[in-house]
Amino acid sequence: MTMAIVFGDTETALTAARAVNQTHARVRGEGYRAQDPALLMWVHATLVDSALVTYETFVQRLEPSEREAFYQESKVLGRLLGIPDETFPTELRDFETYVAEMISTGPVRVGARGLELSKLVLKPRIRLLPGPVMIPFGVVTAGLLPEGLRTQYRLAWGPRRQRAFRMAVASVPRLVALTPPVLRVWPLPGRSVSLGGTP
Repeated sequence: MTMAIVFGDTETALTAARAVNQTHARVRGEGYRAQDPALLMWVHATLVDSALVTYETFVQRLEPSEREAFYQESKVLGRLLGIPDETFPTELRDFETYVAEMISTGPVRVGARGLELSKLVLKPRIRLLPGPVMIPFGVVTAGLLPEGLRTQYRLAWGPRRQRAFRMAVASVPRLVALTPPVLRVWPLPGRSVSLGGTP
């Protein structure tokens, strides 16, 4: 969905956003609805923050102006998914404060369900890349997470893990460059988006 909205043409992006919004409209519970602007904002924030952290870790550092531009442009995605303008932190520095406060003193906590779901992230069922061929997702995930969340997810983070993460940071770009297009390129109508570089 994110790839379709970010890299697709207008029709593709709007179709993807409508599909997500229709699904969200059906997700309700006691004191909960998926279209709650505060909840939408947090999900959007995790996507934006993860994109910045991952890009700067595995590709290259961005200039402050580039980071700001990315954040401002990301609001287009959020608006398509129903986030009101007044919900967005105004500038990137405000956004970074929002994310930090949500994790440190806000409602973001890893509970039993989060621990259960994290297993699907750390050990995804990818038939094309079984066993030892797979990138050590646990190490990469632990390395990218803020310390507080890493602790709550009970992810080990000693000297050996830190060395393994540094090795992953150095080797992943090379592995992506050698990965066959069938695994590296995300197909969209009318174009393909390389997961390891510019479209």
